[in-house]
Amino acid sequence: MGSASSEWIPIGELAKRSGLAASALRFYEEAGLLESQRSGSGRRHYPRHVLRRVAFIRAAQAVGLTLEDIRAALASLPDGRTPNAADWQRLSRGWRPLLDERIAALTGLRDRLSSCIGCGCLSLTKCALYNPADQAAAKGTGPRYLLGDKPSVAED
Repeated sequence: MGSASSEWIPIGELAKRSGLAASALRFYEEAGLLESQRSGSGRRHYPRHVLRRVAFIRAAQAVGLTLEDIRAALASLPDGRTPNAADWQRLSRGWRPLLDERIAALTGLRDRLSSCIGCGCLSLTKCALYNPADQAAAKGTGPRYLLGDKPSVAED
């Protein structure tokens, strides 16, 4: 496992220092986000730099990125290295449009939700303002207005 044992940390220590459960670390490893080596007794040990990699994963999740988004970002780094400040700047610039889109969707949801609750009916299938005669059903399955479809009534 490397000449200096201080370069490697066991899963329990990584869990403690990262604030994640060992099961979450194993999940990240199964998802291809982390790599470990096994000790002679079969226990997982991680290179010390994985602490920064875990911090990167958690920060990316906090801004709403999927594990697939995070995996792609990590795969874009040379030699599978841990992201540095310049990497974060480059990657975060690429994520801005996605985040702006999500912010706009949440703002729209908040605004529509307020007006819906204000009428008191709490039923989009019966709502005379936003969904008379359940017109949303003709647009497809799922929460049509939350997905971006516009009500066909009450438009300016």
